[in-house]
Amino acid sequence: MRILVVDDHETVRRGVCSILESRKDVEICGEAANGQDAIEKASQLTPDLIILDVTMPELDGFAAARQIRTFQPEVPIIMLSMHDGQHIAREAQRVGAQGFVSKSAAGQELLKAVGVVLQGKNFFPTLNT
Repeated sequence: MRILVVDDHETVRRGVCSILESRKDVEICGEAANGQDAIEKASQLTPDLIILDVTMPELDGFAAARQIRTFQPEVPIIMLSMHDGQHIAREAQRVGAQGFVSKSAAGQELLKAVGVVLQGKNFFPTLNT
């Protein structure tokens, strides 16, 4: 499975990639540091899954997700944010994401989210509380 990882902080991207690569079936096909770059790489690389930060320069994750949906509606998106409120998770749903993981819980929840989303289900634990 080919995953595109998008976050404006290099340290966070590296951490996310490290978590994801603990799965033997994962290949990080690309990385991006802002929403505009995410759109371009999603188009060029045709990933199987996109991990997309919410707060980024140039174009935030929500706007990037909306645009990616126009040309790759079938590619699952998991939104990642340092904010973990229900309003962020709801907005992620509205823009067409299949999952939401708080950065503070990424170590525990990211691989679970990937597994759930790749089964065609949604992963929004913040909305289930």
